[in-house]
Amino acid sequence: MKQQIVRFSPHQNGKVMAVMMALSSLVFLVPFALFAFAMAPANARPSFLMVLAMPIVYLVMGYLMVAVGCAVYNFLSGYIGGIEYESRGLDA
Repeated sequence: MKQQIVRFSPHQNGKVMAVMMALSSLVFLVPFALFAFAMAPANARPSFLMVLAMPIVYLVMGYLMVAVGCAVYNFLSGYIGGIEYESRGLDA
C-alpha cells in the first residue's frame, strides 16, 4: 500500500534532531579537544569556552535547520505531493 507523508511537525522534529546533533557532536568533539589540548602549543590551544559552546551551537543550528526544512516541506507538499513510500502489513 502506497502512502504519502503529508506533514512533518517542525517543532517536534527540530527538538529531536537538535538533541541528537548536540549529543553526536560530543563523539567527535571530546577526543578532538583532548588531542588539541595535549598536542598543540600553549599559544595555539583552543579555548575551553569554545569547546563547551560547540554542542550548543550544534543544538541551536540543528533545531533551526530542521524546523525550516520541515516548514518548507509542508509548504511544498501541498503543491507537489509528499514523500511517498510503500508499506506492507504484518499478515501479508
